[in-house]
Amino acid sequence: MKNNKLYLIPTPIGNMDDISKRMIDTLKYVDIIFCEDTRSTSILLNYLNIKKKLISSHKFNEEKNIDKVLYYLSMGNNVGIVSDRGTPCISDPGYILTNAVIENNYEVVAIPGPTAFVPALITSGIIPQPFLFYGFLNSKKSSRKKELEKLKFEKETMIFYEAPHRIKETIEDMNSILGNNRKISISREITKKYEKTYHGSLGNILNKIDEIKGEFVIVVEGNNESDNYDNMSIMEHIELYISQDLKIMDAIKQVAKDRNMKKSDVYSYYQKEKGDN
Repeated sequence: MKNNKLYLIPTPIGNMDDISKRMIDTLKYVDIIFCEDTRSTSILLNYLNIKKKLISSHKFNEEKNIDKVLYYLSMGNNVGIVSDRGTPCISDPGYILTNAVIENNYEVVAIPGPTAFVPALITSGIIPQPFLFYGFLNSKKSSRKKELEKLKFEKETMIFYEAPHRIKETIEDMNSILGNNRKISISREITKKYEKTYHGSLGNILNKIDEIKGEFVIVVEGNNESDNYDNMSIMEHIELYISQDLKIMDAIKQVAKDRNMKKSDVYSYYQKEKGDN
């Protein structure tokens, strides 16, 4: 393993007091920083009195930066990645470069630090584990509804990010697809001056939100309904998921999970039924 490394460095999501000594020391230590927005990172580095070479790396050019990162590492440099706020790779750029670095046998070091979904989860009052971190749903309504249909039967607590101009529409879609009785919490402006968390159900949470402003983390209770598939054949069960726009193999996988069966057995049954028809 080579000594030069890639460092994933979180940055505060709102409150500068959340920056750690290790985060500061790592920003000082690396030779080059790939950042989501050079302007935002410059403001942070100026605040910390740190000067570094900055290279813009966002979702539109990250793949093109692979060769640059590998070049700097090959020349013996330590390289940092930061996003505008929070932890790289968590609904932010960083994954593509990280994966390329790993595939080229360089070590990756993650510095623990701020990320919005953890405080939102532990203040939600909803069972904290297991959980599914989904990130952003699709901005297009029809695609978003298809995604929610696929998530409808998930047992895990689900965590989403959402933009302020879509929060109301997203909650309405969740209400109609997931059901209005599920617990939900909506956290906004985490770590900032007007931080607040709203608790309720999918059926009433919008009535509790006084202003639709800020950056949001949504935590939704998983599907806790009792499973009873006695009146449904395996084929009907598979077709139910296919009707919800799951691909055949995804439907088979979900049926196997629901019925505590081997996926291969469900697949064999499906193949036999399709052959008989």
